[in-house]
Amino acid sequence: MAVAISFRSRLKLAAFMAVLVCLFCMEDLRAQDAGKLPDYVIETYGERPAVPDGPLSEELQKAIRSAFVDSVTQSAWGRDQVVALSEIAASKDPRIAWIIGDLMRFITSPQLNVALSTAASDLLGKDLRRQNAWGVLTDHLIAWHIPAPPGYLEVKREIFTSVIPGWDKIFIEGDIDWRMVSWGGVLIDNRPHDKTDELCNCIPAADNPEVISAQEATWLKDDDIVFGVTVNGESRAYPRRIMEVREMVNDTLGGRDLGIPYCTLCGAAQAYFTDRMPEGIDRPILRTSGLLIRSNKVMYDLNTYSVFDTFLGHAVTGPLAEKNLQLDQATVVTTDWGRWKKEHPETTVLKERYALGRDPDFRNTRDANGPIFPIGDIDPRLPVHEDIIGALTASGKPVAFQRSKAMAALQNGEEIAFENVRLKLDAGGIRAQDADGSDLGSHQAFWFAWSQFHPGTALWPE
Repeated sequence: MAVAISFRSRLKLAAFMAVLVCLFCMEDLRAQDAGKLPDYVIETYGERPAVPDGPLSEELQKAIRSAFVDSVTQSAWGRDQVVALSEIAASKDPRIAWIIGDLMRFITSPQLNVALSTAASDLLGKDLRRQNAWGVLTDHLIAWHIPAPPGYLEVKREIFTSVIPGWDKIFIEGDIDWRMVSWGGVLIDNRPHDKTDELCNCIPAADNPEVISAQEATWLKDDDIVFGVTVNGESRAYPRRIMEVREMVNDTLGGRDLGIPYCTLCGAAQAYFTDRMPEGIDRPILRTSGLLIRSNKVMYDLNTYSVFDTFLGHAVTGPLAEKNLQLDQATVVTTDWGRWKKEHPETTVLKERYALGRDPDFRNTRDANGPIFPIGDIDPRLPVHEDIIGALTASGKPVAFQRSKAMAALQNGEEIAFENVRLKLDAGGIRAQDADGSDLGSHQAFWFAWSQFHPGTALWPE
């Protein structure tokens, strides 16, 4: 007997399948720890050092605590720490280099950075003493799939929470690879909901932002980049100029609540529905934690301090992870203001004041020469900063469409399809639709970001 499955059910199934695919890929990566690395990794980073199994000796555990925990909690680096670091370097256990990297992220002393990078070099059997030694070290650890040492989260938590208040509820066990988590250089945004204008030493999310009509938005130029979202026939533009300094908006559009994270490092704006939650779950209020995973922002729910995988939209720690919460996604169209308002004349747009008087364009300045945070090994099929349109098929298969080629093909009247996914032009941007025309929650991103959070992704064209 045929069974009709709603579009929302298919979306939830696809999201669930994507999570399973990701988990299986993680198992593949773990298996790869003991196997041969891809040729492109060896060519870039060299051969991986031997990695021991089993627990750390009691003496080594004491040395780790002295060098990496006591030095932070006591704000001192003395003879005990020097001796401890020497014992760690002599162990030749590459796993401990993860903790060295965690401490290096916060160190400002050139002398201590040299000492730590020297110890890491001894552990990995490769000279890493150079400019941005922390980034170079972390890239190697990621690319070589070096496992974490036993007790890693406990030590990392003490380092991070001793330096930055507010992370004590963040660093907990969960479905998250804590090796990949680093500091993004900003503090956590833990202001109460709807306190958009309350000052903070953080990247301040905008809650329930005021909007104006397209005719009133004289502050925007036609070639300004915007992220367009349409829900139930109601459209809104989120200017990149605002999203570069806010990075998170909690909004309501078309009668639906949304959480809209923007990762400047990944070139990705996404829109998650935060209403119609399962029983017992309040609307998640999304905030920026100040942390990164492989150059992607780590977002969390202000109500429960549950951490979300920003790119995949599922909770990975805390009460919401225990309830297996997966957020549904709406499409975000990246385009320019002139074409968006022409095709969506009834659109609203955020007020200029949310830009805080700034007009950054990180892509053409800060990130112009590549990612500024460690990303390790990246699928070599496209350049790291190549724009793609990403979507999930009905079977849960992730697929990336090279934007430049897709745009040329669509403008030439060609059809672009992959399984049930169909690409369509929208106001100078691109959206993915199902074969029946329903929304698939696609968005634009840099290739390095999409491919590392969707390992094994299909690529169009190949």
